[in-house]
Parts: sequence; C-alpha cells; structure tokens
Amino acid sequence: MANLPRRTLAALGAAALVGVSACGGTASPPVSSPAAQAPSSQAASQGPWTWTDDRGKSISLPQRPQRVVAQSAAAAALWDFGVRPVGVFGPHKLKNGGRDPEVGEVDITKVESIGNVWGEFNVEKYASLQPDLLVAGMYVKDALWYVPEQSVAAVDQIAPTVGVQLSGKPLVQIIEKYGQLAGALGADLNAAPVAEAKQRFEAASAALKQLAADKPDLSVMIVTGTPESLYVAYLPDHPDITYWGDELGLKIVYPERPTESEGGFWEVLSWENADKYQADVILVDARSQSMKIEEMAEKPTWAKLPAVKAGQLYPWHAAERYSYLGYAEVMEELKTELDKARDDVVKE
Repeated sequence: MANLPRRTLAALGAAALVGVSACGGTASPPVSSPAAQAPSSQAASQGPWTWTDDRGKSISLPQRPQRVVAQSAAAAALWDFGVRPVGVFGPHKLKNGGRDPEVGEVDITKVESIGNVWGEFNVEKYASLQPDLLVAGMYVKDALWYVPEQSVAAVDQIAPTVGVQLSGKPLVQIIEKYGQLAGALGADLNAAPVAEAKQRFEAASAALKQLAADKPDLSVMIVTGTPESLYVAYLPDHPDITYWGDELGLKIVYPERPTESEGGFWEVLSWENADKYQADVILVDARSQSMKIEEMAEKPTWAKLPAVKAGQLYPWHAAERYSYLGYAEVMEELKTELDKARDDVVKE
C-alpha cells in the first residue's frame, strides 16, 4: 500500500491505494434498449451525435449511442437521469450477491459485469457487448476511473470514451454535467422523477444550511482509514465536502493543503498522531473496502478522540453517485445525524 488514496480509496486493503450512493430512472425510453424506444425517440437517434468531454476530447458519431457501458458510479448517476447502461465496471456487487451502494439504483441483474474491483476490466467481454460509448468519472486529470492503465489503448479501439471530471469542480456542476450527458443520450430531463429528485436535493440543501446556521459551533471532520494510517479529508479536493462547508456553512475541520508527496485529497497521519485534529462529529468512510469503525476502535489514539468518546461517528458516503437523488439522500441522512449531535464535545 505504497500509494495514497485520492477521492475514494479505490482499492483499500486489496491493492495499492490509487484514486484515493430512490428513483429507478425516468419515464423516458431507456438508452441502450433500442427495441423499447418510441418511434419519435428512434427517429431522434438517427442523426449525428457529438459530445466534448472534460478532457477536451471531441466525439462525433453518425447517431446517438445506444449501447453504453459505464463505471459503476457514473452508471448510477446516469441511471437516475434515465439512461440504462448495458454494462458496468467498478464496485457493483457485494460478496453476498447484493448491490454495492456505489452503483446506486442500477439493476445489476440487467447489466453485464465487466469488472467489480480495482484493476479488473475484462476487455474481451467489453468488446463482446458491442458498446457505442464508455463513460467514467475522473479524479485524476484525463484518467478514466477504474479503467486500468494497461487496458486504455485496447478500450479506446473498441468505442469512444467520455470522461467526467469529478475533482476540482463544484458538486452541482458535476451533477449538471451528468444530467446534460444523459439528456444527450436520450433521457427525458423533464420527467417527473428527475424534477422531483432535483426538488428533493434543493430541499435537503436548504435544511442542511439551516442546521449549520442553527449550530454554528458544530464541527465536523471527514476521515477514512487503513491499518497503517488515518486519512483526514482536505475540503477543497472533495466536491461534496466543499459544498457542505463553503455553500451551506457547515463547520468543517480539515488540514492545510496536503504535500505533493501525499498526492492531494488527504493529510495522511500515522495512528499514533490520529489526534492531530479534533471535531464534535467525525464522518467515517462507509464503503466496504474501508476500515470499519470497530476496527479503528482498537487504535488507542482514535479511541481518545472527543467525537469517538461521545459516540458521534456517522457514515460518509465517499463514492456517492453525482445525481440529485444520490446527494439528496446523503444530505437528508446527514441532517438527521447532525440534528442529534452535540456541539460541545471538543470543549469538554
């Protein structure tokens, strides 16, 4: 585990730490299911299709892509806007066969799996799906998340790829970009579920902003961990945390800019120094790959933190899909948790 995690600790506990979540879609005919499309939708798909992604890469196709393969988080975001991929890669199935939270509302029984863990991408199976387009987020500039570096050349030869930049961008802007892409792929952005999700997102934002105003002293820190280190999130590198802090006014405890050797996104602390920062509430990475709270409890310095002693530890959905629905759910849950949190535990 020599490398450091970026936004989401893509392969915690399994490989090098490198890049470091309820509506079922819209009422529009799902992309990637041409037979189910209405005649008007079919006609609309016959003309040329163009898109310029966040790498500045221009894509031009004779008609709108129908068979879309997407990284699980991207698939989840597109799904909420009405797009139905034919294949996914990245975390989508748990060991018990259930749906990984990172894939959101995607029906994993109706999509093909190209790979489920970091470094796993079955190029042959991908090609067999005859994809028209691949979509993935990007935490590292120009690097499609979960597409292994050694597979990039082969993937590029099979179908065009679209990258959506996820770091260094405002949360709402990222959500809007997925919405724009979904619309370009044929989704109905005026469909009731999409409009309702946006309204729910706005209501959740307003409620969390009011909570921050009502509890100005409540401090929150966001962390994730490995057996070797505790990682404290650097606010400017995480769109969700930036939104909560800068836009909604939540008091976030975060380090100064990480050093170049740390790779950004986090300050890396040894467990002996886990008490460097303190907050009333600690949000802990909730993904299955990440160190569990009960495992952290075995670390003496962690156990002494005020938030830990007060039991004010709540989940952080680090790989939540960038859709209105996804983050509406996250913020509703966060407000419920912070409503009951004391804002004086650090002062004791």
